[in-house]
Amino acid sequence: MAVAALVDAGVPSAVVQRAIAAMGVRGLRTIFGRRTRGAYVGRSFDVTWPGKPKHRAPKHAHAHEHELEHAHAHAHDHAHAHDHAHAHDHRDYAEIKRLLTRARLDPDVRALAGDMFARIAEVEAALHGKKVAQVTFHEVGAYDSIADVVGVAAAIAHLAPASIGSLPPVVGTGVVRTAHGPVPVPAPATAALLAGVPILPEGQGELTTPTGAAILAAVVDRFGPLPPMRLRAVGYGAGTRELSDRANVLRVTLGDLVGEPDVAAATDVVLIEANLDDMSPQLVGPLFDGLFEAGAVDVWSTPILMKKGRPALQISALAPSAASTAVERAFFAGSTTLGLRRRALDRVVLARSFAKVATPYGEVRIKVAALDGQVLGAQPEFEDCRRLAARAGVAAREVLSAAAAAARQLLPRPARSRRA
Repeated sequence: MAVAALVDAGVPSAVVQRAIAAMGVRGLRTIFGRRTRGAYVGRSFDVTWPGKPKHRAPKHAHAHEHELEHAHAHAHDHAHAHDHAHAHDHRDYAEIKRLLTRARLDPDVRALAGDMFARIAEVEAALHGKKVAQVTFHEVGAYDSIADVVGVAAAIAHLAPASIGSLPPVVGTGVVRTAHGPVPVPAPATAALLAGVPILPEGQGELTTPTGAAILAAVVDRFGPLPPMRLRAVGYGAGTRELSDRANVLRVTLGDLVGEPDVAAATDVVLIEANLDDMSPQLVGPLFDGLFEAGAVDVWSTPILMKKGRPALQISALAPSAASTAVERAFFAGSTTLGLRRRALDRVVLARSFAKVATPYGEVRIKVAALDGQVLGAQPEFEDCRRLAARAGVAAREVLSAAAAAARQLLPRPARSRRA
């Protein structure tokens, strides 16, 4: 699915097929086609080899639009793990390295594919107490997975992207059968490969395999929503299975980043509040500063009336869960409150980046916001405008107006309407 989506997005199929052929694996054949899954038509990528078993995936299997989940997954590889007739599906890491070394591949393709295989070998060796060279590849050593890894590496090397991002992968739930017996999802190798990566444990069955996890771990620079982009192409890779709860397609989006992506904003936050009726308003400013320094992402005050008609301020701070303790300490250190209220919240945030625009007064940073890569807004940073205004001896609104006009060039042009 990953190979198919990249080809559907514009990578020439010959680039992928030449790289796979260069591996010199006898009988390995690949075919690109079209396939409908759900409401989508995507590119298909089928791998065949002599003696390939016919396999029909169980109807309860699931996939996700943004996961790297492969068409032949664990189901048939493990089902034949001890079948001598399919012993050629299993290769040790040393053999994989020999195949890569002697293949006439572009150095970047060889290095990237080698990195993916090495990650899995190291994880499997640690899990099973073996030396890396002795690790036997089951799924990853099979014909289709060699094609997957080398094909993805060739497609990415051809694109030579400045960066690669991904939504958090959907790993699935339940239990998967392996050559070592039933294991919970995500499988141990998948979990180890995705250490430190945000994941979504939803859907039935195994939705991200070790192969997909290795690809993600090797190529993704950041996980999170699509950053602001000028879209160039979108490709869809269609899987072999028809799923009941979602279209079994993988989407790849190619485009030019608008500015430098900002750090992904936390979606799990804690609201921390206190009512203050005995503190000088002059101390509110320093309190705000302390709360921000402690890690709050937003702080505000609201005038309220307390018992007996006493005027007071409600001070509220929004903090990521990891910073909530530090923010609470800052509240107690910088205010007169004897207690705090806290409430866990979920929030939806747009992806953001920072770009620069030229004005008659100098460069101004622009905060760009986007949904699914589509730019929705571009706002000048006021502190930049104020600094330039002071240097030029003009009103801040003059610089702000000039920056706002320049920022409009970052917005997508509206489609022209056609008259009937």
